[in-house]
Amino acid sequence: MSYSELYVKRIYQLCKKRGMSINKLSLMSGVSQSSIDNIVNGHTKNPGVQNLHKIAIAFNMTLAEFLDFKELNEYSFDDDNDNDN
Repeated sequence: MSYSELYVKRIYQLCKKRGMSINKLSLMSGVSQSSIDNIVNGHTKNPGVQNLHKIAIAFNMTLAEFLDFKELNEYSFDDDNDNDN
């Protein structure tokens, strides 16, 4: 799984856990629907910290909490298939 796929998976898991649609996430975070769609559809491989922070706040989390999950913590950049920096 690529680095960008990890936080997409995280977004979907948190939406499911909180009963929140991607549209509602957009409204609650203040991140445009098109930006959220581009992130979750893999068109945006490296979203900005500001957008990730806004998404975290919509989940009632700090950015650190949002990014603190097993798959990301165990990720090795040596195996990175995602060449977009």
